[in-house]
Amino acid sequence: MSDKPFEKKNVLVTGGAGFIGSHLCERLLRDGVHVICLDNFSTSSIRNIEPLLSYPDFHFLRLDANLPLDLEKIAELEPLKLPFQGIQEIYHLACPMAIQKFDQFRIQILLANSLANYHILELALKYRSKVLLSSSAVVYGPRREGHVLLREDAEGCVNHLSPRGCYDEGRRFSETMFETYRAVHGIDAKIARVFRTYGPRMPLFDGHLIPDFVLNALEGKDLVIYGHEDFRTSLVYVDDVVDGLIRVMQAPTGTGPVNIGSDADLRMADIAQRVIDLTGSSSRVVFQEGLLFLSELGLPDTGKARELGWLPLTRLEDGLQKTIDDIRATKILSRPL
Repeated sequence: MSDKPFEKKNVLVTGGAGFIGSHLCERLLRDGVHVICLDNFSTSSIRNIEPLLSYPDFHFLRLDANLPLDLEKIAELEPLKLPFQGIQEIYHLACPMAIQKFDQFRIQILLANSLANYHILELALKYRSKVLLSSSAVVYGPRREGHVLLREDAEGCVNHLSPRGCYDEGRRFSETMFETYRAVHGIDAKIARVFRTYGPRMPLFDGHLIPDFVLNALEGKDLVIYGHEDFRTSLVYVDDVVDGLIRVMQAPTGTGPVNIGSDADLRMADIAQRVIDLTGSSSRVVFQEGLLFLSELGLPDTGKARELGWLPLTRLEDGLQKTIDDIRATKILSRPL
């Protein structure tokens, strides 16, 4: 494999048809690279990447990262000259995310946090690629009384035998796999801990608070908060998350985990009311029993991300309005049959 610079990098994005993954693919295309988007549509949608399919530098593969990957045998990728150029960067986002249908995907989540990691890390080892794991704030465990901003060196605590242990402990094990491959094989492996994210293309009808708020407000229905009246969270807009992932990828080797999120502590009832106001709805805010996969999380200390030049630039009102506009345009097509 040649070490010479190439006109365009080959970049692989697993989970590239998902909510964050599709925005990442779009940004990478604007940055002028060859994008290989890999997804099996378990919890994502072809609609997320339809506008990208006509781009000559966009290559979509409907494959499962839990299975062995031999990209050099795929005819559609021959123009990328993988045996000669290889892959320069891998963004690993593939992991099922479904709040309302969580039980349906528990085994797939286990595999994504083990087998899929192995296949992607072996691919990075083969090509000596930079590789980034999109991890999660759940590695810190649930929000605690008297919480403070969570630094990357904080030790998390999760119940690994709980029904959601396959995801929470799975994300922790994923980080262990990436760090072990970095230490043993010397590959440039990065970890980004992404906090609660919102924006266009979020899954609808699945318990995600922001899109469900918008849908119900547009239809004059109650806005449901699954939890107590003081349920709090942080929210970061998807474009800012994508910028953070790219900055972590370009960070010096050995940077370690980096938090990507907002440190603003928001009351979900207030967010719901803002959605009502922005949509001109007559809906009410109501509260129901909490969902297993929807928990209060701590707030990120973003000092390390700021050292990389990252800041969340999108104001909440602007991000909510963009999300509302997107759902207005797509809610008819998104209705389940």
